Amino acid sequence: MAEVTVRSKFQITLPKEVRQALGLRPGEKLQVELVEGEIRLRPLRPSVRELLKNLQKTYPKELEALGRATEHDAVRYVRGLREG
Repeated sequence: MAEVTVRSKFQITLPKEVRQALGLRPGEKLQVELVEGEIRLRPLRPSVRELLKNLQKTYPKELEALGRATEHDAVRYVRGLREG
């Protein structure tokens, strides 16, 4: 079990092995919960909807091209079924 120190501004540094095990990155948010006198920290993972919003903001052209490719593939598949 690791030990941390509460600093003057009530900050702590999570041990490296904990950060790595949870895949935490700087800027990520944690949920803080008080349970029976203990502090419980949990990573707040974005929802699928939030992830898609971020992807649309960051890669709008790439997602548009992917959508076209997917639509093209679907049309080709249906045509193949119809033509037997």
